Amino acid sequence: MTHLISILILLLKIYATKSCSGISLKTQELYALVFLTRYLDLFTDFVSVYNTVMKLVFIASSLAIVWCMRKHPLVRRSYDKDLDTFRHHFLALASFVLALLVHEKFTFEEIFWAFSIYLEAVAILPQLVLLQRSGNVDNLTGQYVFFLGAYRAFYILNWIYRYFTDPHFTRWIACISGLVQTALYADFFYYYFISWKNNAKLQLPA
Repeated sequence: MTHLISILILLLKIYATKSCSGISLKTQELYALVFLTRYLDLFTDFVSVYNTVMKLVFIASSLAIVWCMRKHPLVRRSYDKDLDTFRHHFLALASFVLALLVHEKFTFEEIFWAFSIYLEAVAILPQLVLLQRSGNVDNLTGQYVFFLGAYRAFYILNWIYRYFTDPHFTRWIACISGLVQTALYADFFYYYFISWKNNAKLQLPA
C-alpha cells in the first residue's frame, strides 16, 4: 500500500500542478524497466486476479508517468533536464551484468527477475541526486520519496519474517537488494523527519 500511495502522490502532483519539477525522468524510466522485466510471468503464470491487476497497475502507471514527462505538452516543460543528468544507463547495464553472474536459476525469467531486483535497489539514485542538487523539495515530491522508501523498509520486514517462517523461501537476492536500497534512503529520511518535526520545508544539503 505504501508503494501504491507513492505512485498516487506522484500522479497527483503531475495531474494537479501540470508539473514534474523535482521529479527525475531517469528514475521513472528505470522503474518502468523494473516492472516490465519483473512481471514477465504475466504471460506464463496466473496467481490471482489481485496479483495480475496489481502488476498491470504498476506497469501502466510507470509508463504513464514516463509518457507525461516526455510527451505531455505542459508537464514536459517543467522537467529539470539540467539537474537530471545522472547516467542511468550505467545502472541498467551494471544490474544486467550482475544478474547474469548472480542469480538463483539460469533461466530467462529468473535472470530478468534478478535484474529487476538489482535495478530497483539503485533506481532511486537519479532522484536523490536531483533533489540534492535542487536543494528545496516541495511537499508532494518529498512525500513521494518518503513513501517509496517506506515501502522498501516494510518489504525488508516481510522478507525477514518469511525467512524464519517459510522453509521454501529462497529470495535472498531480494533481501540484500532491499537492505541496499533502504541504506540509500537513510540520509533522505533523516532530513524528512527533521523538516516534519520543525514543521518546515524539506531541504537537502547541496
